[in-house]
Amino acid sequence: MAMNIFHQLLCRSSAWERNSATRIVPWALGGVELGDSALEVGPGYGANVRTLSARTTALTGLEIDPALAARLRARRGEQLRVLEGDGTAMPLPDKEFSSVVCFTMLHHVPSPAQQDALFAEAFRVLRPEGVFAGSDGLDSRAFRLMHIGDTCVPVPPATLTDRLAGIGFTDIEIGTAANQFRFRARRP
Repeated sequence: MAMNIFHQLLCRSSAWERNSATRIVPWALGGVELGDSALEVGPGYGANVRTLSARTTALTGLEIDPALAARLRARRGEQLRVLEGDGTAMPLPDKEFSSVVCFTMLHHVPSPAQQDALFAEAFRVLRPEGVFAGSDGLDSRAFRLMHIGDTCVPVPPATLTDRLAGIGFTDIEIGTAANQFRFRARRP
């Protein structure tokens, strides 16, 4: 999913990794147990790897961009298993993970239908009672400006409960703060 040069520089910066580790992930996952086997969809440059690997026994990253997947393997391969693949058609078996997470990447999925396909795939690869959680940015003028030249299809939080419930998720929680939203849902 396309990202402009400004966005690429931001997402691979140590400042972004600190922000994600100290603000985004703790807020999005507060009170959420990842269990023994977590999948991060769209880990990108790996900003969340250190934080997530401390919360689970086994971490897998599914990255669509071959160059980013190779970079992750080279730089963080000891902390996670890196797979190259599309979150809308995950090359993974059913019910493999205790949790699936994604952070600040849903808006890079090119259409609502493809976002729903990603949600359905998260449901498929989750074990019963597994949790799907994460966060993304709220649509705004500043958000759109930062994404000029990017794939940018913001997820309206007001639609997310119905979209996730339609796939089969239960115990759905949506929260907003400042310029982002978080979501949590469970596979029954």
